[in-house]
Amino acid sequence: MLRQRIITALVLLAVLLPAVFSSLTWPFALLSLLMMGAAGWEWGRLNGLKPRFALLMGFALALVGLLVWSTGWAAGVPDWLWFVSAMLWVTGGAFTLYGGVKQWPRWPAVLRLLGGLVALCLAWLAMMGAKSLGLNFLLSVLCLVWMADVAAYFGGRQFGVRKLAPSISPGKSWAGVYSGILGVLLLAVFWLWLDRRFEVDSPSIFSAVFRSGGSTGLLVAVLLLCAMSVVGDLVESLVKRSAGAKDSSQLLPGHGGVLDRIDALIPVFPVALAIQQLSL
Repeated sequence: MLRQRIITALVLLAVLLPAVFSSLTWPFALLSLLMMGAAGWEWGRLNGLKPRFALLMGFALALVGLLVWSTGWAAGVPDWLWFVSAMLWVTGGAFTLYGGVKQWPRWPAVLRLLGGLVALCLAWLAMMGAKSLGLNFLLSVLCLVWMADVAAYFGGRQFGVRKLAPSISPGKSWAGVYSGILGVLLLAVFWLWLDRRFEVDSPSIFSAVFRSGGSTGLLVAVLLLCAMSVVGDLVESLVKRSAGAKDSSQLLPGHGGVLDRIDALIPVFPVALAIQQLSL
């Protein structure tokens, strides 16, 4: 299993990194659309759609994104949309987690399916927005989520006693949350040094916040973004548990599905764009 996970991770990086570092927009746009289409298919399956309809939903999501990108609208998203997205995630995420696993299937299927599609669309638009701001900004948001996840995993394994949400995700602990925050704070300090030491194409999310809000603003932003990464992870775990599924799919050998890999990114990117706008 470990060997399979490593091989899959290396393949994913080999595909992702050239698209991220490319000076052209289309490689990242197409790759992220493929990813969102697969996530849309998984979301449909987890919420009771028959296989062909779930596949149709994923295809439609990718097609709509392609049309939006080809018309150039993705490059001109109004700033207010990021603030609306952030509010929807803060309120909707809290409401969903408060309702718990048993409440989720009681919601109308149309609402559940539409909510997932809207979240995926907003996440993709935010990823494209981050890409347009610059490589440094995009990388800083990606690495923030990855650091939070990795630090939470090791901190939770080493010190995790008090569970975070045992009925939703028994493996997560408060120690993991604190470790994730600490890891991101250390990453922020390191990235601030990088931005000052080297010439970069754009401010990172950390530099953007630090320049306008100082240390206090940076701390608040890190806490909010880490919280959103946890919310995204927990919401996906809640939906999987409600559906009786261990993974969102088996598309990625050793890793589960696409949603399993991007669940934390889905809320973080729109919130990061909202924070960046406040920092201007």
